[in-house]
Amino acid sequence: MDRATRLGGNRPPDERRGPGGFSVTDGWVGLRRALTLCWTATAAFGRSLAVSGAIGLAGPGLGMVPRAMEGVRDLAARRRELALRWSGVEIPGPPGPLPPVPEGASGAVARYRWIMSDPQSRREYVWVLVDPLAGALLAFLPLALVLSGVWGLFLAFFGVPLSAEWDGLWYQFIPIEGHATAVLAGVLGALQLPLALWSAPRVVRRHALYTRAMLAPSESELMAGRIRHLAATRSDAVGTQMAEIRRIERDLHDGAQARLVAMGMTLDAAESLLETKPEAVRALLVEARESSSKALAELRDLVRGIHPPVLADRGLADAVRSLAMVCPVRTEVVIDLPGRPEMPVESAAYFAISEVLTNVAKHSGADRAWIDVRYDHGMLRISVTDDGHGGADASRGSGLRGIERRLATFDGVLAVNSPVNGPTLVTMELPCVLPSPKTTSS
Repeated sequence: MDRATRLGGNRPPDERRGPGGFSVTDGWVGLRRALTLCWTATAAFGRSLAVSGAIGLAGPGLGMVPRAMEGVRDLAARRRELALRWSGVEIPGPPGPLPPVPEGASGAVARYRWIMSDPQSRREYVWVLVDPLAGALLAFLPLALVLSGVWGLFLAFFGVPLSAEWDGLWYQFIPIEGHATAVLAGVLGALQLPLALWSAPRVVRRHALYTRAMLAPSESELMAGRIRHLAATRSDAVGTQMAEIRRIERDLHDGAQARLVAMGMTLDAAESLLETKPEAVRALLVEARESSSKALAELRDLVRGIHPPVLADRGLADAVRSLAMVCPVRTEVVIDLPGRPEMPVESAAYFAISEVLTNVAKHSGADRAWIDVRYDHGMLRISVTDDGHGGADASRGSGLRGIERRLATFDGVLAVNSPVNGPTLVTMELPCVLPSPKTTSS
């Protein structure tokens, strides 16, 4: 929706919609999109030839079939993107990667079976075979109306001599026998031009629905993929929790527990010297007090690492601001939250931001960083940007992979855009609800 529409202003004359929602601008845009879909249908034809050729390729093994199917999957992903962007039709992606290539398989039958063994690969293979015909014909319909209309207008002026030269000429159901029938062909052709503009956006949407029918996984496949995802994320969550428990146990054993044991031994020594050497007892008590202070500080640090008091007491907004204040890189914070997320989600978001800021300070070479936290349609959206040298890669950094695992426990996602020479943009999304009516913004 454009700005004029949002503000209630008038659209330009060529963009005014008729009673049926018709817009000339939308019609022209639809024609361009239909032409693009026809062009992508030719790409599908090329992919179908590549897969069919790879299946029948002589030689042992599966040959080029997996690579050809990767190309088909990329083309299908592009078509999903167009369907969502142009028609608002969301087509779920593949529930998983291509199946592993079996060892020792050879021949066209084995290659064909490898494709058909996976439901999503089978759908994509059928789609890439059908789309050059069915998809292209559907997308070509408004373009055919345009060509037919232009041909009718042409016959209105030159139809009579052409009919005489070609020994008879028809325009659809109209025989061109004189000036009257030629003008009638022109009128009919002129009527097809607005029909083409009217039908173009509707054909584009129908094409998106057809693509969804061809490519969308079934409910059972989506459910199976969801179960696999939940099993993997829950396993990661259990592993992370056990590692955290071991870390806490180790910190308690090596830190506060050791100091408390030493303090107990110091007090025992002070008790035995209380009557004979009171001055030595004073020194031992001072030592015991220092040990208790250090043990208390270590316990506070341990608690802060488990769940920071500022996060528990004041919420995510103030906790993120406290992170920005202690970050060595100058950091600006913008937060717009209509309430507090649930405690587990709030904690995951806090530690994810903390880890990203740690990476910014240690690896980016940045001078400034920006944090944006907001809530939008059931999703907590967080972005951390820095002006460093870039090059961050989630597949190579253990810190970013840890953030991915932490967010995946709550069905959250992490996206990293970090070209060489920067800037780096880390985006995190967490589905959540905000039960509290408290409003915090800055």
